[in-house]
Amino acid sequence: MNDLASETMTASPNSLGLDFNTPALQRKRRLRAFKDRLARWGVSVGGLAVLGAITLIFFYLAYVVLPMFQGADLQQRKPVQPAWLAEAGAPLLMAVEEQNQVGMRLSKSGNIQFFDAKSMAAMNAVALPLPAGSEVTSVGEDQPGSNRVALGLSNGQVLVFEHSYRVSYPNDVKTITPVVTYPFGEAPLTLDPQGRPLEHMGISLASGTLLVAASVGSELHAVSLSREENLMTGEVSTNEERLALPQIAEPIKELIIDPRQQWLYVINGRATADVFDLRRNTLNGRYKLLNDGATDVTYATSLLGGISLLIGDSKGGIAQWFMVREEDGKASLQRVRDFKMAGQPIAQIISEQRRKGFIALDSAGNLGIFHSTAHRTLLVEPVAEGFTMAALSPRANRVLVESNGQLERLLIDNPHPEISFSALWGKVWYENYDKPAYVWQSTSASTDAEPKLSLAPLAFGTLKAAFYAMLLAAPLAIAAAIYTAYFMAPAMRGKVKPVIELMEALPTVILGFFAGLFLAPYVEGHLPGIFSLLIFTPIGILLAGFIWSRLPESVRLRVPDGWEAALLIPVILLVGFISLSMSGHVENWLFDGNMRQWLSNDLGIPFDQRNALVVGLAMGFAVIPNIYSIAEDAVFSVPKSLTFGSLALGATPWQTLTRVVILTASPGIFSAVMIGMGRAVGETMIVLMATGNTPIMDMNIFEGLRTLAANVAVEMPESEVGGTHYRILFLSALVLLTFTFVMNTLAELVRQRLRVKYASL
Repeated sequence: MNDLASETMTASPNSLGLDFNTPALQRKRRLRAFKDRLARWGVSVGGLAVLGAITLIFFYLAYVVLPMFQGADLQQRKPVQPAWLAEAGAPLLMAVEEQNQVGMRLSKSGNIQFFDAKSMAAMNAVALPLPAGSEVTSVGEDQPGSNRVALGLSNGQVLVFEHSYRVSYPNDVKTITPVVTYPFGEAPLTLDPQGRPLEHMGISLASGTLLVAASVGSELHAVSLSREENLMTGEVSTNEERLALPQIAEPIKELIIDPRQQWLYVINGRATADVFDLRRNTLNGRYKLLNDGATDVTYATSLLGGISLLIGDSKGGIAQWFMVREEDGKASLQRVRDFKMAGQPIAQIISEQRRKGFIALDSAGNLGIFHSTAHRTLLVEPVAEGFTMAALSPRANRVLVESNGQLERLLIDNPHPEISFSALWGKVWYENYDKPAYVWQSTSASTDAEPKLSLAPLAFGTLKAAFYAMLLAAPLAIAAAIYTAYFMAPAMRGKVKPVIELMEALPTVILGFFAGLFLAPYVEGHLPGIFSLLIFTPIGILLAGFIWSRLPESVRLRVPDGWEAALLIPVILLVGFISLSMSGHVENWLFDGNMRQWLSNDLGIPFDQRNALVVGLAMGFAVIPNIYSIAEDAVFSVPKSLTFGSLALGATPWQTLTRVVILTASPGIFSAVMIGMGRAVGETMIVLMATGNTPIMDMNIFEGLRTLAANVAVEMPESEVGGTHYRILFLSALVLLTFTFVMNTLAELVRQRLRVKYASL
């Protein structure tokens, strides 16, 4: 355009005889054109850089998150046939220590062979101190990771031992030495007074008390053994108590004791489970275990923590069961979820020692990898035909399989089995819960705890906080913007608008600090006054306006046009003072002196001091400047010609506002609301300091909440880089980014439609 103007001026001399084509003017025009091009390119590059940065952030978050949804990977190593294996006898138990360097194999002869878990070369062997003439007839293991084993003998006795692995560094070389210890002595414990062979074993050690159960045919025997040490003399005394349990009629297949020593699960020959209450020595109930055409229970064990049972059947199905407290207070065994393999009978189930996962092998040699909480089948592959025994390492990354006189090592890559769509967004039935629920509890004091990684309560808390904040901020900000831009005098607008926009400069950490330490307890102590303020403030404003309209015109004309809002300042202050000062009297009059107790006891509405009401007040205050500034600019930018034209045609100022100004400014007002919504959704410090951070799903305004942003801020410092918790927090950030992107995209589409629709005004 500048070049065209230069050519026009050159071709058409000025009528006054002025020369517009001097060298100085030409240089100035060229410099201005260069600056225009430079600014245009700078803005374009800056905009593209912002879009590129946002895109890179999105892809980086996706890069961190995607590995969680990958399945497990299994690699097989070449089988090894060590010479010692041929003479070791039939296996009863196999195990691998944590470093995957030493393996352990227990044979029916009562001999333990330790071996190198990589080369399969023999290490030291240990002969267990079995009584003369006896042999091992059954074996029972304590909870996964305890390395505690009970051997049932043919003479009715039980031998308890532990296998551990000591790490030393002689000559700076790491050495692992396997050790067998007997925590309750090398002398076996008599369980069956008649000396009959013990067919099945169950063992549990809790708080220094050893509980051992065994079966002989359909008979049950249980002994509790506790040890006490005299602090003065160091003498150790042993107390033995025999439990009298009801007998059952069917042959017993498996015995499992929960780690709290409350329940004894007896799997019998009719594919049912008899559950005994060990604290009352009574039968809790009999529960049918099988369905889907299965005829037999082929394997049973407990999951990590001992709360859940894993029942394998003859059709390749695996069911998870645990005790659930019913409405009448009675506990019953419930079938929670099912897994499926290749249709062959389940031969062995091994629980992981650090996660709620497990592996299973069937009679055809297929291996399956599962996770209970996520209800996820990660892998099912054939590994070894004719296998006899398998062992899973404590880190769940190695499996040793014995089959056809060979030992085979399998490598497992399964870093994030806890994640599935149902675990993240659906209701999950967690252990010790009465029913499925949405729960976020990423950490626990115990490694046995079930990971609860539902993002649903966090997303709900995010929307709940934004809803209550916008409920306060949007009407106030939009109404203030309309009044300031349309009705207020320019001089007064020049003072009010900067003050409101200055509110945005307040750090949110200061607002959160104020809300958490002052506003929350103040609201709790002045609940009637707060609600009176919210109710009577608009009533007081309307009443003041009505009185003003009824005053003589001579009085009203003394106030300059557009300055009427200043008269509301004392009205609002008076209403606020009366409402808050009367709070205690209203509370004594209507709520027996305690409105919080009245809400909880009479209405059944829980009340937390740091709740959504406090968040709505504090975050609404923080969001108001954003909405107000954009909406006020949109209303003020409506062409005056439209306003004057409407008034000239006889419309009142109110009709002009509602039918011309607001419609024309509606795209800008809508954008202001959406930007405010985005600010409320992404707010961190206020919700972090003023909500109590309780991840619950309840729209109760008196309950707390936890948002996605606050959760990332709280838990990111304590998460392990690359771990599941770490990636879940990145997924939270990705959900926030996606939500704001979708909301802004929809807002832009709506804004463009509104702009096109009302452009003809």
